[in-house]
Amino acid sequence: MKKAIITVLGKDKVGIIAAVCSYLADCNINICDISQTIVDDYFNMMMIVDISNASKTFKDISTGLEQVGKKTDLLIKIQKEEIFTSMHEL
Repeated sequence: MKKAIITVLGKDKVGIIAAVCSYLADCNINICDISQTIVDDYFNMMMIVDISNASKTFKDISTGLEQVGKKTDLLIKIQKEEIFTSMHEL
């Protein structure tokens, strides 16, 4: 399994999860875990996804998520699990 971490940040509004999940489904990306919070009207979501069977390259997925973010006024980023883990180890 090849995992990646997706973060989503922005003002809360209807349809955020739907927009992100629809894009991931279109790319054949499975969601393994999801956590989301809303603090003072700001939405924050972190997802762990399996990109093993993705129908697009990692770069294309990243670009596509950024475009979803622009359309919805959100900041959406994806990182490969090994990079995310390396950045957060002591």
